[in-house]
Amino acid sequence: MDIQLLLALVVGIATIIVLVLRTRLDAFVALLIAALVTGIIAGQPVLEIVNSITTGFGNTLASIGIVIGLGVGIGKILEVSGAANALALAFLRAFGKGREPWAMGSVGALVSIPVFCDSGYVIMNPLARSIARVKRAGYVTLALALGCGMTLTHHLVPPTPGPLAVAGILGADLGALILVGLAFTVILLPVVVFYAKWIGPKLESSVSEEVRENVYGTVTADGRGHHGTSTTFADDDVDSDARDVEPADPTADLGTPPAGAKRHRVGAIIGSLPLVIPLVLIVLNTVTAAIDQTNQGVVGADEYEPSAWAVPFAFIGNPVVALVIGILLAVYLLLPRWTPRTKVQGWFADAAASAGLILLITGAGGALGQVLRDSGVGDALAEAIAATNLPAFLVPFLIATLVRVAQGSGTVAMITAASVTAPLVSSLGVDPLIAALACTAGSMVFSYFNDSYFWVVTRFTGLDGTAALKGWSGITTAVWAGSIPLLFITNLIVG
Repeated sequence: MDIQLLLALVVGIATIIVLVLRTRLDAFVALLIAALVTGIIAGQPVLEIVNSITTGFGNTLASIGIVIGLGVGIGKILEVSGAANALALAFLRAFGKGREPWAMGSVGALVSIPVFCDSGYVIMNPLARSIARVKRAGYVTLALALGCGMTLTHHLVPPTPGPLAVAGILGADLGALILVGLAFTVILLPVVVFYAKWIGPKLESSVSEEVRENVYGTVTADGRGHHGTSTTFADDDVDSDARDVEPADPTADLGTPPAGAKRHRVGAIIGSLPLVIPLVLIVLNTVTAAIDQTNQGVVGADEYEPSAWAVPFAFIGNPVVALVIGILLAVYLLLPRWTPRTKVQGWFADAAASAGLILLITGAGGALGQVLRDSGVGDALAEAIAATNLPAFLVPFLIATLVRVAQGSGTVAMITAASVTAPLVSSLGVDPLIAALACTAGSMVFSYFNDSYFWVVTRFTGLDGTAALKGWSGITTAVWAGSIPLLFITNLIVG
């Protein structure tokens, strides 16, 4: 590889890491500066660098910006309406008593598809505490299973913004990414549960006194029962079965109901519709398109014109249309009629604010990718990788891993990896789906002090120092390692 182009790539990635870690600048500005630095070192004319940045930014957001905005809107309504809680309780009842870690991991995975990890964990953690209070043990196991279940779908399954952005940057089929991401989640969930059940009892004694008292009252738990002073739970605090535990009412902020109105409740089936229906429509579009391409004999072709029978599926299964349907279902099925319009609009404003930075980061990642293409760095890197024995799909995986460990954000890590490797996909013959999975899986590794979600999980769990690293950093690294053989197998099937 040309030393100048190699230097441009290395310095570009280093620029992102240093600016995020050592300055007051965020990832959005860091990615733009890295694009400028990369283009300059690679010898690209300065005015062309600016043109590449604006072109890459615009093209990326044109394909994925609307979808991210709609996705976070659906997540917000699921959160405030109580639908997320309804789904969680349904999972607990379905799994049954004694299988609470499996239920909590599954709850986390489901809730985190539309809801950001941080807020989703805050919403669902009281459920884990309630179950631990009834069982009088096992809070760390439940908390870790819940948190890492959320990590799986947050990283692997659209319409979570990170995987959506990666799909847009790499041109991966969104329906296929949803299906394979869900398959990865199902296969990796046992890793989450077994690790949580193994490490949880070992860390119960390390839970802070404040959290221990909030969870167990005066009971001290060691993962095998309880010891210390006798229980002081009131009768109302303990149900006969952990499956019947419910957290505090999540719908208190929906507005004042009219006189005589019943308490607003959302059932699990109705609550799932704004999430399930868009996913089904997107996947249905993928399936019908594959059938149509096979019938036309154009499988894998860059240009594909849907047949007349496939057009309706292509329309309603377009991510924009599917998520518009989802947000309409969320507003008109999940919220009571008495909820003021201003409240709903305020929630959408909150969702837009949370999505804003991710949209900017996604666009800046697309800008960096365009500079890498136009400057020749991408082609040079592809040629260098082709000359080695390293499987090409491991390149985005390793880049995502490096950036994640260096700066903490999984979203930034996967978008950076996608941006750097986007120019390589076609030249190396890597399927865009495999490249996208490699970016998202690589970004799960070793969540620790520079990751905001690390602090959410460990503070709510009451773990600190070495215990926090053994519990949370360990479980995220376990699922990262578990994804490696899955990537090899998927590459054999798809690639």
